[in-house]
Amino acid sequence: MTDTVQIRRALLSVSDKTGLADLGKALAARGVELVSTGGTAKALRDAGLDVKDISEITDFPEMMDGRVKTLHPKVHGGLLAVRDNPEHAKAMADHEIGAIDLVVVNLYPFEATVAKGADRDEIIENIDIGGPSMVRSAAKNHAFVAIVTDPKDYDGLLAELETTDGGTTLAFRKLLAARAYAQTAAYDSMIAQWFAFADQGLEFPEMLSINGRLGTELRYGENPHQKAALYTPVGPFTKGLAQSEQVQGKELSYNNYNDADAAFELAAEFKGQDPAVVIVKHANPCGVAQGSSLLEAWQGALACDDVSAFGGIVAVNTTLDGATAEAICQIFTEVVVAPDADEDARAFFAKKKNLRLLLTGDLPDPRRAGLLVRQITGGLLVQNRDNGAIGFDDLKVVTKRAPTDQELKDCLFAWTVARHVKSNAIVYAKDGVTAGIGAGQMNRRDSSRIAAMKAAEAAEKFGWAQARTVGSAVASDAFFPFADGLLAAAEAGATAVIQPGGSIRDDEVIAAADEAGLAMVFTGMRHFKH
Repeated sequence: MTDTVQIRRALLSVSDKTGLADLGKALAARGVELVSTGGTAKALRDAGLDVKDISEITDFPEMMDGRVKTLHPKVHGGLLAVRDNPEHAKAMADHEIGAIDLVVVNLYPFEATVAKGADRDEIIENIDIGGPSMVRSAAKNHAFVAIVTDPKDYDGLLAELETTDGGTTLAFRKLLAARAYAQTAAYDSMIAQWFAFADQGLEFPEMLSINGRLGTELRYGENPHQKAALYTPVGPFTKGLAQSEQVQGKELSYNNYNDADAAFELAAEFKGQDPAVVIVKHANPCGVAQGSSLLEAWQGALACDDVSAFGGIVAVNTTLDGATAEAICQIFTEVVVAPDADEDARAFFAKKKNLRLLLTGDLPDPRRAGLLVRQITGGLLVQNRDNGAIGFDDLKVVTKRAPTDQELKDCLFAWTVARHVKSNAIVYAKDGVTAGIGAGQMNRRDSSRIAAMKAAEAAEKFGWAQARTVGSAVASDAFFPFADGLLAAAEAGATAVIQPGGSIRDDEVIAAADEAGLAMVFTGMRHFKH
């Protein structure tokens, strides 16, 4: 393999003209012949540069609305020829094929075209054919050809030319080739996704394309000895936590992002509603509340389990104000996530230099569609997002006593929180505030008891006359397989129950609820979260 290759001829064909003129001038100043197409050639000429049209190389005009212009042996021969191979060299000479040393190509804006809601014909026209072909040809022949696919790499290219007096080293060309193949792979993946999901309406296509763009490397993974990084999707997607602005604080770790997203997703359940605060620890909510003000909601959420809240993640559904920020600063908090924060809030947080403040600008639609992907040994598990919704009209009263209006409100609030709690999940709630949360236990009875125990501890600590579970509604993310979990909730003082139903022992559980004087509703939908 040749090491340093002098750049004598460059082929430029870009949809993104950022930095193009400066690049062209720098190449021309080194005596590089510029070959180009269509709009790129015009932009270079407008910058005062001499440019040879691709048709002068191919002896063939651009045709079919530009669909056919670079797909020609005199282009791809100049890209693919192994120059120290005598047979290749002879073929180049026999057919008057000139070598191309540098290709600068970025592809038709397929992603942006889909994102703006273009019609099908326009989307199809923005599937690049010649561009990826040139990129792949140049990248394959990186022994002799340099391929640049991103304007962000122009400065690196010019620095390389300066260091080598107008050439590129093999190590640099290898780096560019790797980036180029990643680029075309991601591009084709976007197209495959659009055809499968948007155009064909498939849920699970025969080939699943997943890709991402490196956002940043993280401080560490779940544990300090693990490395981690944040990637963002390539293609149209719902913006969220990964696109948030970090106003202050040290770098985030894998766990910080994971926990912050859990809090953010639950806060989104209250989009457009009364002020809500979510406190999460280890991806499980430990306190959730709504109030007439954000400060009132914070106080309610914190009182549910202030021990677990220490070192936790806080997410809110509206702009953070100074009073709430000051209250949050009274305990150690790792991350705060909000759509926005006023100047007073930012000033209070600025006093806590390690606290990370993430501003998202908005909250996502909690009922949005999408796929969730989890890796297992030897494969991927893929499922739709759990975006099922339950309203008042969907509830079926199964006990002799029907719930009151307030009990129904508490049931739905508890149900909303329970869908974000690791199973087995039990959530007690009263007046828009969680009273106790039991998460991740191996049986539902223990989750009921743990949630009630936390509520009792809170009552003792704050000097309340009774635990908030008294008179509360209790939500179970899946059916009660036995009456014991329900009876544990009744012992804690719950008066209403919301659960999916569907157990072979439903009659036994309903009878136990009637005997305890509970009102119970079935949803017909469960929300396991593993």
